[in-house]
Amino acid sequence: MQFIDLNAQQKRIREKIESNIKRVLDHKRFILGPEVEELEEKLANYVGTKYSIGVASGTDALLMALISYGIGPGDAVFTIPFTFIATAEVIRLLGATPVFVDIDAHTFNIDSKKLEDKIIRTQSTDLIPKGIIPVDLFGQPADYDEIKQIAQKYDLFVLEDGAQSFGASYKSKKACSLGDVSCTSFFPAKPLGAYGDGGMIFTDNIDIYENLVSIRVHGKGSNKYENKRIGVNGRIDTVQAAILLAKFSIFDEEINLRQGVAKKYSEKLKDSVNVPYVKDYNISAWAQYSVLHPERDKVLKKLKEKEIPSAIYYPKPLHLQEAFSSLGYKEGDFPVSERVSEKIFSLPFHPYLKKEDQERVIEAIVED
Repeated sequence: MQFIDLNAQQKRIREKIESNIKRVLDHKRFILGPEVEELEEKLANYVGTKYSIGVASGTDALLMALISYGIGPGDAVFTIPFTFIATAEVIRLLGATPVFVDIDAHTFNIDSKKLEDKIIRTQSTDLIPKGIIPVDLFGQPADYDEIKQIAQKYDLFVLEDGAQSFGASYKSKKACSLGDVSCTSFFPAKPLGAYGDGGMIFTDNIDIYENLVSIRVHGKGSNKYENKRIGVNGRIDTVQAAILLAKFSIFDEEINLRQGVAKKYSEKLKDSVNVPYVKDYNISAWAQYSVLHPERDKVLKKLKEKEIPSAIYYPKPLHLQEAFSSLGYKEGDFPVSERVSEKIFSLPFHPYLKKEDQERVIEAIVED
């Protein structure tokens, strides 16, 4: 049994993938070839934004978005401690300060009720509040109406970290269209994954779009030897765009299949573990199916004995990581994040999970 099975998907579209790659080999435009522009147009139309920029990774997407806002030393950007390091890492890389806000105990997304209080308290420090990065954790969008209302009140930008939520919906709006700028990742294990790194940035703001086009190629102006600003080498490879185009052709079907797998897990496991909570107006992309259990190690040991793969996202919150020790946080500062990190684990999950394999997973957890 695979934790995430990419083979089943590849069997469906192998011919299309190979055809798309052959086209790239034939035209030889390996950097920013026509497939990149085609992918940008299709995905922008899909999420409902005016512009999109294909980039080298989800991390580069976040970094470039912050560069476009001029984030730097003395600036504060608010985000959660219960997420992958990239979300806060990019803030630190630019010399700014990530200010953590605890998560909601049910959705694991940023607790908007605690957000405003943290902004107010930060205003009394030497830091200048500049923006908010909500994370659509495990595929469910955060509460953007509440977050945007707070952002407007304090004149902050909202940068959606949709690395795990491409394909999800919030109140009938697609994820990756919910921030002033939104980012996603095409890491192979994501709902829409490449065969290597890749990412995309979405926005309706023409000025930010034009800045990002420049930032993506070392801050170029009219040509790559005219540099208007400091940028990065942040381009998505044409081959990865070609692969993603093939995968995108079956993406909606896969999102629907994910709903069925998640529904069965939740129905069968609800009395044995704390199953994911998805708000009525949300559709999750189900990047992971993560549950809580007070005796996690015992359950994981049983799964291992039965040769059932599992994973933990995330075993230690960011505020307790050595990389952020200079921020001065300590154990107990974000109790919900800490409590969740001690109980959470993820089960095998993908659109092609066989019925018998899912039954094996369910039986292993329920049998006690």
